[in-house]
Amino acid sequence: MEKAKISGQQLFVLMFMFNMGTAVVVAYGIGAKKDAWLAILFGMFIAIALFFIYYRLFLYYPKLPLTGYARKIVGRYLGWVIGFLYILYFMHIATRQVRDFSELLVSSTMTETPLLTIIITFVLVVCYVLYQGMEVLARTAEVFIVILFLFGILANFFILISGNLDFHNLRPFLENGWKPILTTTFLETIHFPYGEMVVFTMILPYLKHSGSVKKTWLSALMISGLILSWTATLNLAVLGVEVIERSTFPTLTTIGKVNILEFIQRLDALVVLSMFMTVFFKGAIFMYGAVIGIVDLFKLKNHQQVIFPVGGIIIISAMIIAPNFSAYMEEARKSLRFIVYLFFLIFPLMMLVIAAIQKRYK
Repeated sequence: MEKAKISGQQLFVLMFMFNMGTAVVVAYGIGAKKDAWLAILFGMFIAIALFFIYYRLFLYYPKLPLTGYARKIVGRYLGWVIGFLYILYFMHIATRQVRDFSELLVSSTMTETPLLTIIITFVLVVCYVLYQGMEVLARTAEVFIVILFLFGILANFFILISGNLDFHNLRPFLENGWKPILTTTFLETIHFPYGEMVVFTMILPYLKHSGSVKKTWLSALMISGLILSWTATLNLAVLGVEVIERSTFPTLTTIGKVNILEFIQRLDALVVLSMFMTVFFKGAIFMYGAVIGIVDLFKLKNHQQVIFPVGGIIIISAMIIAPNFSAYMEEARKSLRFIVYLFFLIFPLMMLVIAAIQKRYK
């Protein structure tokens, strides 16, 4: 593993940017219709319980990443297989982040640019930063989070004064009962993005002060969850359920409706730049998790020798993952939402139970 150390503040920034990811611009939680904001909050509260599974495993093995303590807990061979599955999972989600951002650029601002060109450029930038190490990634995030907050404040201010808000679009509360809210919570908002935070189990060993894990993780989780819920509320108030269900990137549509005195308009760039920052760090963290897992499983000397090969795999995967964006989204809705339970719940819970029994009898 790389010899690097990050502070609790840097971990918080990485987690916050990670949770924003693509969730801040897509139709997040819309399966719950007008109660999407509530499904997001439910997902956040369940994710708090998930955290304590990861936290207890971290307390048992504070110096090892997930791929390392998997072999300690369930045995060398089965643990190696589980670790390898996590590497594939991390690479797949990194691929999806790259494709999401590239599709946004192609559909909004760079309509004449080939998708492949955007994907290659984006991945190469991520590879370059990761080649410099985790500390460089964390310091870069500290700079960009200031810009992200400024963009967020500006966008919210202009939406609120634009006159486009109609909070009647949020009524009636619980129009379709609790079933769609709970269904959306368990099929979408638990995993995306909260359950995906399992990738930070690969990064926690780099933390300078391990005692700050609980405070940092939970604060990043709750603050990002509240912001995502607020964003969903704004989108519903401006666009309504019907428009959001037809829109690929509803936040982009919401900000595009701002037109103040025929002077302040075309603020789409704020959303595109914000998504670039959040997806960059989310994709980088997933890619780094895969790289560290490969270094750990295959006993390599350093992470730098595998960064660009992994980047090449992600470029190819991002192009062939689906023939078009509609098929890409359909694949996520029908298959991915069930498989991911293995990685953010079943495997960690299984390892925690076995580790607890082992510790007790030792």
